[in-house]
Amino acid sequence: MSRKVVRTSKFRHVFGQVVKADQCYDDIRISQMTWDSNFCSVNPKFVAMIVDASGGGAFMVLPLSKTGRIDMSYPTVCGHTGPVLDIEFCPHNDNIIASGSEDCSVMIWEIPDGGLTTSLTDPVVKLDGHSKRVGILSWHPTAHNVLLSAACDNVVILWNVARGEEVVRIDTVHTDLIYSA
Repeated sequence: MSRKVVRTSKFRHVFGQVVKADQCYDDIRISQMTWDSNFCSVNPKFVAMIVDASGGGAFMVLPLSKTGRIDMSYPTVCGHTGPVLDIEFCPHNDNIIASGSEDCSVMIWEIPDGGLTTSLTDPVVKLDGHSKRVGILSWHPTAHNVLLSAACDNVVILWNVARGEEVVRIDTVHTDLIYSA
């Protein structure tokens, strides 16, 4: 006589709950640019999202406490001349965020403690070193002011953000597009 074996699951008594509308973000124009990177980044203070913008790239930085409907005229970070492809918060300073764009540049921004009250157009540091669009950014998890960028030119650059200079350039290893760092 055969017995049916019941498979036990650790999750059989776990149920999800729908989040209330006042805890969600509404009316945000998320960018339609497709790239194999993050369209948002979160830290203990802020959430940042790449948004549609005319005349260049932009992203929105919201305090985590500001939920609900977001006004269309909410301030953005808009210093790039091409669409923004990746954004990444610094793990050592919650007010610092890096952005990479189709304009071949990496920009470092400082967000005020209370969030944006006016649009930011001037970065703290602008890092130029790529010849094609920058699609991947990654901060070093333990070393301060160290940022990695990778672009469609198959070049990986390690930056010293404090000095605004290139530390290491890897340009002879990758023969194909770089998808992760």
